[in-house]
Amino acid sequence: MKEGSKADVLQGTLDLMVLKILATMGPLHGYGIAQRVQQVSENMLQLNQGTLYPALLRLEQRGWIDSEWGRSDNNRRARYYSLTAAGQEQLAVEAENWERMAGVITRLLQGT
Repeated sequence: MKEGSKADVLQGTLDLMVLKILATMGPLHGYGIAQRVQQVSENMLQLNQGTLYPALLRLEQRGWIDSEWGRSDNNRRARYYSLTAAGQEQLAVEAENWERMAGVITRLLQGT
């Protein structure tokens, strides 16, 4: 990756990040999730609405997250997303899959 370029986020990776953020931080609105991804990645990843909101809808349709309307810090109406019990289970599956894949990539890069 060139210095200063933004990384593309694969769908499965985005799902894992959203599930983990909600598990760690509790209910958040979409903008808060996007800000957290940007913060944790030290500005390497930036999610736009066209990427994040379809992912949130997909996760909700799968029963891994719930949503409800609430008020943001600046008193604007916002949809807040939270992890479900099924989402907590899926987070464990996604994390295990990520660890396995990261191990494969590491072995490939090391030439073993």
